[in-house]
This record gives sequence, C-alpha cells and structure tokens, in this order.
Amino acid sequence: MPDTSTVHEVLTAGFRVGYRDDSIGTGETRDSGHPARRARLRPELEVLLWQRALGPFEGAWALPGGVLRDDEDLTASARRQLAEKVDLRDVAHLEQLSVFSDPARVPGRRTIASTFLGLVPVTADPQLPPDTRWHPVCSLPDMAFDHRTVVEHARARLAAKMSYTNIAFALAPAEFTMSELRDIYEAGLGYPVDTTNLQRVLTRRGVIEATGRAARSGPGGGRPAAVHRFAERSLRITDEFAALRPPGWSGPGAEDSD
Repeated sequence: MPDTSTVHEVLTAGFRVGYRDDSIGTGETRDSGHPARRARLRPELEVLLWQRALGPFEGAWALPGGVLRDDEDLTASARRQLAEKVDLRDVAHLEQLSVFSDPARVPGRRTIASTFLGLVPVTADPQLPPDTRWHPVCSLPDMAFDHRTVVEHARARLAAKMSYTNIAFALAPAEFTMSELRDIYEAGLGYPVDTTNLQRVLTRRGVIEATGRAARSGPGGGRPAAVHRFAERSLRITDEFAALRPPGWSGPGAEDSD
C-alpha cells in the first residue's frame, strides 16, 4: 500500500534565451525574431513561471509542477506537467536537479520536491496560458514557497555545464552564426563572451562544426557570416576539467577564457 504521509511533487525550472528591448521598459521582453532584429536586442536567460490564483502565496509566481502519480517516474511526471499545465512540449533537454525536503518548505502536509532543469530552444514558440509568462532570471518577481531557490540552483547548474559539456545545443537553433551562439553563451553564463575565442574553444573540443553555408547579409550589407551547427544534439561531456572564464581571467584555465 503506498505511503500517504508525505506528498511528492515534481517541479521544473524551464529556461530559454529571450531578447530584451530596453526601449520598451523594465521587465518586458520580445521574442528573438529575425537575426537582423535580434542583433539590436540584448540576450538574457528566462524562466517559465505561472501566477498562483489561490492561497497560500496568492498572486505570487511559481514553477510549473505538481504531484507525482503512482504510475509514472519523475522524468515522465515533469514532461507531463509541463505539457498539461503550461502547454510546453518543446523541451530539448531535461535533467533531474536536486531534491528539496525541508519539512517546513510548504504549509500543511509535508511535501518533498524533486526538481528538474529543462531547456527550450530559442526557436520554440509555445502558446502559453494567460497566467503563464517567461521572466528574466536576473529580475525574478515575488515567488511562492522555495521556488526562487530552485531557479537559482538550476541557473548555477546550467552555467557550470556550459563550460564542460555541449548543453548549449538545447538552447540554440539547429543552425546558427557564431554571433548568435555567443548570445546563447552570454545569457547562460551571465557574462560577456568573445566570439572568436568561443569559436576556437568549441571547435577544438569538437562541439560545433561548419555547415559550409553562409547566412543572409543584414541590412547594412557586409560579408555574410558562416553558419555552424552542433556536432551532436544530445548531452555529452566535452572536457570534464574545462571552464569557460569571464573576460580578463588570468588564473588556471586561462587558455579557455572567453
């Protein structure tokens, strides 16, 4: 007979890279659109949240999730609830993050949360319910329970894995210029990235490869940029001891600084 003394829920911090137009006000973002327009916008990491209509924490924002069913595993539950509750199905990568088990993390019955990191490619355009929205991770709204901490853990996991795996494939389009990929890395890492160094590092590790094609020229003309793609679109470790460093880094691993 199943144990009913504790509730087990599954939560997912779903990230994508959005593009902010600072001219339309704080906290407002627009989708990436055409690359020529995207070049005039600022990339930033966003997390998908829904607004609670009932207490506790009425009006606060929360991660999508819910109770684990007896007939499903954790990953299946995470995917089901993303699809059912916020109509998000274009998840290119999903991995278990950690377990939150503080007895007082939610009011009432003890509730343990298994949390996931989910990544959505920049080209995806899910039709979100009215109470659901993408929020910049750098300026989160008031959040329910311990969900802000979950987002912070997920952000740290993503930034770490961008250094030693090819995980950025799950945020990027199928094909891209290096400036577009730089945007992905800047949003995920949280600091500026040099395009030339990024291409050198990722090519040396066998993470990306040239397609042999060039992108369309922008309105200003100029030489078209080469188009690249990820060599693999599934997670793999590229260099377990590597780290992409912020600009100006002169310590260990400086050869991989971007």
